[in-house]
Amino acid sequence: MHSSNLIGSVIAVVSSVFIGLSFIIKKKGLQLARVNGPSASVGGYGYLLQPLWWLGMITMFVGEAANFVAYVYAPAVLVTPLGALSIIVSAVLAHFLLKEKLQKMGVLGCLLCIVGSIIIVLHAPEEMSLTSVQQIWKLAIQPAFLSYTASAIAVVLILVFYCTPRYGQTNILVYIGICSVVGSLTVMSTKAIGIAIKLSFEGANQAFYFQTWIFAVFGIICIVVQLNYLNMALDNFNTAVVSPIYYALFTAFTILASAIMFKDYYGQSISSIVSALCGFITVLSGTIVLHSTREPDPPSNADLYTPLSPGVSWYIQGREETKFLITSECEMKA
Repeated sequence: MHSSNLIGSVIAVVSSVFIGLSFIIKKKGLQLARVNGPSASVGGYGYLLQPLWWLGMITMFVGEAANFVAYVYAPAVLVTPLGALSIIVSAVLAHFLLKEKLQKMGVLGCLLCIVGSIIIVLHAPEEMSLTSVQQIWKLAIQPAFLSYTASAIAVVLILVFYCTPRYGQTNILVYIGICSVVGSLTVMSTKAIGIAIKLSFEGANQAFYFQTWIFAVFGIICIVVQLNYLNMALDNFNTAVVSPIYYALFTAFTILASAIMFKDYYGQSISSIVSALCGFITVLSGTIVLHSTREPDPPSNADLYTPLSPGVSWYIQGREETKFLITSECEMKA
């Protein structure tokens, strides 16, 4: 394996450990907050006063920062699939620390993710050597990637303005489709900014090039859009369903975008490409198995019925929320 790929892989694994750990720490903080007041699921903000929740946020920030650095050293087709390891860390720690039982099929899902990740690492293409942000800009404005970007933006606009008002509340692919397509562009921009920062620290200041700032602005816009629609997806659909579908689509679009822009698989043998594809499918299968066997969070007594305003209440079952509008006291009793 190329040395830069090895560095990127190690950093990506460390990132997954921190991100997976952050979920557990934040959840412990949410549980402590629930004891002293309304839970976050019904609009409570007591978790903001919990040091443990903030520790989880710091841990997640460290993990995301490490993930950012990993993209600098290794191609996206290697770093992005390794993000599935955070799911394993979260599931294993939840089994021991949160008493969320990991089923036998869940263990199989973890093993599939590990095996798939090893296959991807062993058959990942070498990272292209880039010496300036201008070189990255030339890759970004090549006809093939411009076509991908234009197609991605067109698809997102259709999903946002046509599909979202009509099918957003009922079809999970609408919100997740927006997140995944935009996310692939986010990764490309993030990678460009990461390389620019790395080159600047090495003495070749890239802040003087307008291309650096275009990548930065475009990346920020993509991140805002991506997070907005991801939150909408999580608010409308079960997390156990959202996570594997989002992982699959986001990873697939990111690999496609990276392969077009950075020509990751240029010069690779057919066997290496097929092996990497098999590794991705294996990781995806493990992710789906792991999520399908995880038990839902048991609702607390406060969560079962909490009046928020006259005539409105929330019934919470696991992670899903259904809103009932009750127009009169008689209808409520009925």
